[in-house]
Amino acid sequence: MLMLRYYSPTGFIGRLSFIQFPKKLTNCVVCAAKGPRPRYPRVWKTKPRIGTVSKSLKLVECIKGLSNVKEEVYGALDSFIAWDLEFPLITVKKALKSLERDKEWKRIIQVTKWMLSKGQGRTMGSYYMLLYALAEDGRIDEAEELWTKLFSDNLESMPRIFFDRMIAIYYRREMHDKMFEVFADMEELGIRPTVSIVNMVGDVFQKLGMLDKYEKLKKKYPPPKWEYRYIKGKRVKIRSQNLKGPYYANKEVNQSSYETNSDDESNADEFDVDDNEAHEVDEPGDSLKSPSVP
Repeated sequence: MLMLRYYSPTGFIGRLSFIQFPKKLTNCVVCAAKGPRPRYPRVWKTKPRIGTVSKSLKLVECIKGLSNVKEEVYGALDSFIAWDLEFPLITVKKALKSLERDKEWKRIIQVTKWMLSKGQGRTMGSYYMLLYALAEDGRIDEAEELWTKLFSDNLESMPRIFFDRMIAIYYRREMHDKMFEVFADMEELGIRPTVSIVNMVGDVFQKLGMLDKYEKLKKKYPPPKWEYRYIKGKRVKIRSQNLKGPYYANKEVNQSSYETNSDDESNADEFDVDDNEAHEVDEPGDSLKSPSVP
């Protein structure tokens, strides 16, 4: 027989007063076999680490106030990375970029040689920065020694930007014979010179009165009909006749990374600048940005 009883709400609440709930809740999980298991903090959660930008600035501040003694600089750099599990290559690269903006050529040479002595960062970009710093610091003999070593080790795979840099170094110091040797090596290896190289070599031919060689050079390497510039972050195709005067020395080397093309056909993804739009490109408000050198 089914029996139903009626409980009033007040009576049910009165019965709940006899039930005692625990006042303190423990953070535990009850296992069927071994009872409660405590929860320990996860060991793989770490505190936020310092970023590479701020660390590179600290590296620059660490070596800026030191003298030019090799042992002192190397000791400070070794103590800076003493607690790192791996070599902080990104931090050192950013520190070198910061030193390059400040034109601290001696520090760039010291940090780059220290990095190479550790067996790290042995790339063509590191060697190019070292070559550039040696030339700017006036240590031409060391720059030539480094160039000879790199050229002998990478005879058929030498980047063209190294030839640009060496020709610009010799052009600024009027070392014409060595500049002609580098240019002859380029032609022997089948490396097409850039517009800056042709302008520098042609200018030297005119100064020395070698007009016949100047005409042969211009005939062999005519100026391209199209050149590329980076205007406000966009790759723009511009007619060469609309560009202003030639660039020499360092300006030419900085422009060497621009690609040149002698074809008249334009790509759909690029912006063509016609004669009517040439004045918009040459306005002083438009800044020409080139990709950074490795």
